[in-house]
Amino acid sequence: MGCRAGARHPIKKDNMDKTELRKEIRDIKRQFTAQELHELSFAVIQRLLSHPRLHEAHTILLYYSLPDEVDTHTIVDSLLLSGKIILLPRVTGKSTMELRRYTGPRDLAKGAYNIMEPTGKVFTDYESISIAVIPGMAFDPSGNRMGRGKGYYDRLLTSLGHTYKIGVCFPFQMIESVPCDEYDVRMDEVIH
Repeated sequence: MGCRAGARHPIKKDNMDKTELRKEIRDIKRQFTAQELHELSFAVIQRLLSHPRLHEAHTILLYYSLPDEVDTHTIVDSLLLSGKIILLPRVTGKSTMELRRYTGPRDLAKGAYNIMEPTGKVFTDYESISIAVIPGMAFDPSGNRMGRGKGYYDRLLTSLGHTYKIGVCFPFQMIESVPCDEYDVRMDEVIH
């Protein structure tokens, strides 16, 4: 990592609501170059790839990352090539997502919010999903997650009660305490 890692400032956590916290995280992200975020992503993805649950899983829910998220583009394809069933979310409405099976890069098309989304077959067998790898704006040691504010993942995750949920984030997105309410779904583990 370059000198910018030391330039970032710690998050002021006390009495910060979700809107303020999201702004603070976005400000910190802007302190890193694309290359620095890629390097930070590589370390997080290596930890994820070495996770025993990932090795045992047959069906995995992932996400196709935006430029300011932990980069999942390579892991999506490498896990697919290893024989795993890979699912990616697709935005279907103002606050809803569906899961689709990913079979390769040709399955992707630009969707809502300029996110590359799957065009493959709709997947509804939620009970078979072993692991869900979930992005977020911030996480805390208790597994609380704060998303981008639209609630898409929280709505989806309520349908995945049995699935082991792993939040992934850059180290600076791991904070002392995430403000949460009864609608927020807690992660089983966070890798940063």
